[in-house]
Amino acid sequence: MRTVLVTGPGGAGRTTVAAATALAAAAHGSRTLLISAEAIPGFPAATEPTRVTDRLDHARIDSGEHFRAELTELQNRASGVLDLLGAGRLEGEELTELPGSPQLALLHTLRRAAEGDWSGYDTLVVDLPPLTEALALLALPEQLRRYLRRLLPAERQAARALRPVLAQLAGVPMPAQWLYEAAARKDEELAAVQALIEDEATTLRLVAEPGPAAEDALRTARTGLALYGLSADLLVASRVLPRHSPDPWFAALAAQQEKCLDHWHQDVAGDVPVHEAAHLGRDPEGVGDLAALEIPAPDDRTPGRAGDPWWTEEETDAESAAATTLTWCLPLPGAAKEDLRLVRRGDELLLTVGPFHRIARIASALRRCTVSGAALTDGVLRVRFTPDPELWPRTS
Repeated sequence: MRTVLVTGPGGAGRTTVAAATALAAAAHGSRTLLISAEAIPGFPAATEPTRVTDRLDHARIDSGEHFRAELTELQNRASGVLDLLGAGRLEGEELTELPGSPQLALLHTLRRAAEGDWSGYDTLVVDLPPLTEALALLALPEQLRRYLRRLLPAERQAARALRPVLAQLAGVPMPAQWLYEAAARKDEELAAVQALIEDEATTLRLVAEPGPAAEDALRTARTGLALYGLSADLLVASRVLPRHSPDPWFAALAAQQEKCLDHWHQDVAGDVPVHEAAHLGRDPEGVGDLAALEIPAPDDRTPGRAGDPWWTEEETDAESAAATTLTWCLPLPGAAKEDLRLVRRGDELLLTVGPFHRIARIASALRRCTVSGAALTDGVLRVRFTPDPELWPRTS
């Protein structure tokens, strides 16, 4: 399945471009599912996949409904413990959605599309939140799985054989049992979403309205994409005004956009092609207006995630002919030294670049080394490692 994740700075029209991308994919013969948390004019608002055109279905995410369903299920699974404690049940109509639930609802929906009852589509188009939130969301499955492994490690599930006996003595299921079962179930769901995000057939489509603010956001996005190992297949410049107009005020706005677009084509977009979507003079409504934007359909030949973005370089001491320094390298275009922070903790490297944060597991050969320095040069982060004599195999 081809997956296209659509995001951009707030107010740039990413939902419109996501819908137009899904429509273009369907028009090219691909059975397509569009997922969005926002209402789209002319599209059904049902939370289950509903027909839009012959090959296009749409499903809208209801984070409030998902939050109530998840909390109700948790209460049912922990009913024995709650009854023992005399806790009062919360009814669905009194549950108020908490911050963070939209992100979890989106992850749940992606899991259904990846391997649940929504699978079977050729193309999946996902309307993500605004740019910075979207990049943090795409890193969330990996982070949550790490938290689960740290808080509830599988190797600590001791005395499995004693749990049924203890449960009979207490008269209720042992908390550790259902807790570990719930953790394993969530880890499995998160693993499916992480696999979808990291799949080679998954790409990111950026949407921005030409202007100085969008240019800064795109420069920051390049750094975030590199940090998380994601790749963009297209940059859509939205609401592009006609080049020539007799009105001086209108012409000045168009000239400002044109200058920005020239810069995008030459520098900001890098190797990503730029598509200019014309301003319709109104907000798009319905399939006809979306088709008029002429957004390209996803290209199956466009590669998605390139794999692990890190690589290792080795420097050899000419006198001893032995490797003395290993350098772990990561491309971070647009990153600034003052926004960069690195901390090594055991076998992990905690890396912060501006608003983005990632915990990377250090390559196996480097875990027996100590960090001897780091530098950011020409958009590449280089972390130097020196073999630890106490851990590195000795040679005669």
